[in-house]
Amino acid sequence: MIRFLVVAMLALQTGAAGAACRDDAVEIKGGFGTARFRVAVADSPRTRGKGLMNVSRMPASKGMLFLYEAPQHATFWMKNTLIPLDMIFMDETGTITRIHENAVPMDETVIDGGQGVRAVLEINGGMARKIGIAEGDALRHPGLDQAMAAWPCDDASAK
Repeated sequence: MIRFLVVAMLALQTGAAGAACRDDAVEIKGGFGTARFRVAVADSPRTRGKGLMNVSRMPASKGMLFLYEAPQHATFWMKNTLIPLDMIFMDETGTITRIHENAVPMDETVIDGGQGVRAVLEINGGMARKIGIAEGDALRHPGLDQAMAAWPCDDASAK
């Protein structure tokens, strides 16, 4: 019931029935249905380095999308990050390959997303589990190569 309410809230709050792909939003589809988050995009070394540092709170419908120019080995840490985060790692198709849940604020332990990471979505800690986001689910965003995307922007279908 909680999962349904969270997904319904995210869909209503952000207009999931609206435009499929926007630079400031991502959609994820999986066995739970579809969820949409408004995102800030970190696509340069400077913006990726800063990430969500010093953010004291973030609405449930928001997050940050880290985009890399090419698939690579991606690692993160929580130095100067004040809120717990779920880190959702994706390959070049936008397919979720790993989820690190509830990264601990201010912790400097390295969080390894593995090889072949093209994008990472950070959302509030515990949100991925509440919604039901899982490895193998697909994320869409115009920053991914649409010719390779598991769920391209021009595809309105749900899983």
